[in-house]
Amino acid sequence: MSEKIAEVQDIKPINVVTWKDKLEAYKKRPLSLFLLIAVTLSAGITVAVLGALIIYILANGIMNLTPELFAWKYTTENVSMLPAIINTVLMTALSLLIAVPIGICSAIYLVEYAKRGNKLVNVVRITTETLSGIPSIVYGLFGYLMFVIAFGWGLSFFGGALTLSIMVLPTIMRTTEEALLSVPDSYREGSFGLGAGRLRTIFKVVLPSAVPGILSGVILAIGRIVGETAALIFTSGTTAEVPKSLFDSGCTLAVHMYKLLSEGLYTKQAYATAVVLLVMVVLINAASSRLAKKLQAK
Repeated sequence: MSEKIAEVQDIKPINVVTWKDKLEAYKKRPLSLFLLIAVTLSAGITVAVLGALIIYILANGIMNLTPELFAWKYTTENVSMLPAIINTVLMTALSLLIAVPIGICSAIYLVEYAKRGNKLVNVVRITTETLSGIPSIVYGLFGYLMFVIAFGWGLSFFGGALTLSIMVLPTIMRTTEEALLSVPDSYREGSFGLGAGRLRTIFKVVLPSAVPGILSGVILAIGRIVGETAALIFTSGTTAEVPKSLFDSGCTLAVHMYKLLSEGLYTKQAYATAVVLLVMVVLINAASSRLAKKLQAK
């Protein structure tokens, strides 16, 4: 019995890190303390600004939501946003339909088919990173000169979708490329070892593993498309109605809100439009995140 008591007494307690220990560590490394304060402060400011923005929009917009704002036809009396909501969904779907296949296929070529260290790959990466930082008004000017004037389409829904697809293409390419690069080479080698070809390996092994990263790029693209105004004003126009064809003019919800604010007569309705736009963005992001989790689970 005495031997067991002695063994128990010899057991060393688990080291518990206290605040004093942390302070002593930060005194020895003041740079770590500075980085901790900077990161915490930045996160707090970001959350505070986002919260204040959401509260301000909801406080000024919810009270101004009326049934007239959701009428089917836009007039100067009801300034309905329903056509703009439909246009936003159609514009987002059409832009992604153009940009996503091109962006994913381009990233697949750069990662899976192009030789590593190829100069062309480096040029494409630099180009996509440069295009990602170009202001949207420049894309709007390009779309205006190319699709409106050179092609003779005028202010058209299709011209706006093409402009937005060009604008979000670099983002989709880069995020997809990074997602494909994050897939371990052992996955590819195992698939090749089982006799699968390159194309089958890409679609059955690599792409399913990279789906969460690819969807993150698509979510970023959706957010930029939904909130875009400058590029669409010059290409798609500000007509407040659902276009009957791809070559008719039509405005999205963000352009509709900008138009209401610029006129200065419908400020309250513009706040209500901001609430609907905020809800749409939240719902789209939530649905995309849920889809990404389901695909990752499979």
